[in-house]
Amino acid sequence: MPDFIVAIPARYAASRLPGKPLQPIGGEPMVLHVARRALAAGAREVWVATDDVRIADALQESGVRVAMTSAAHASGTDRLAECAGIAGWADDAIVVNLQGDEPFAPADGITCVARAVADSGAGIATLATPIDAVDTLLDPNAVKVVRAANDDALYFSRAPVPWPRDAFARDRSAMPAGQWLRHIGIYGYRVSALRAFAALPPGRLEQLEALEQLRALEAGWRISVALAPSPFPPGVDTPEDLARANNIFKQQGSGIDHG
Repeated sequence: MPDFIVAIPARYAASRLPGKPLQPIGGEPMVLHVARRALAAGAREVWVATDDVRIADALQESGVRVAMTSAAHASGTDRLAECAGIAGWADDAIVVNLQGDEPFAPADGITCVARAVADSGAGIATLATPIDAVDTLLDPNAVKVVRAANDDALYFSRAPVPWPRDAFARDRSAMPAGQWLRHIGIYGYRVSALRAFAALPPGRLEQLEALEQLRALEAGWRISVALAPSPFPPGVDTPEDLARANNIFKQQGSGIDHG
């Protein structure tokens, strides 16, 4: 298993679910559940990068470290780049960006994206999973990724790519198996690539599709894409998602463990 760090961006403000990192799941703050998933994956260090002391207070005696970062960051990636400076990570260290609203992220998926960075030689890696439903393929909220033969990303899009011209000309409900991948929003970085990425200006394609990872592709960078070894349950963005997460927790006892 590669040596890696997990960093969790946790911003207090959220339009759809205010104070999201502190919302309770099974009576404990959501960010604490996310931190435990990172610890279960075998990370040598787990950091939470936050802009609010209430989140830092909730993590006392949790075994994770906290970096107090600016409230002005436009993205979690920017927040992690500041965290890298605070923590003093070496340029060749591997850091996994685990979203703070993923309380059931499978441990083996976290490890997998770290391994993809280590094995591929790319500065950035991420995960994907096969798409097996037409509705998902056509959903702009489900981001698609196309890979090259070496598993590097060719493109990410909200559009259904690649477009199955002949199959859909015959029957739009028909889907040849194994042709499409849905992107899962977890990233691994070499710290040098994380810093350089955060310093790049937003790209034209990034702004068109509202997909931050296109900034790296447009700049000519490699992004290695591995297949997720276990399903990633949906994250928590709304009060309805929070209720679902609490139901999952009750059913599972202590969350979902794919580690």
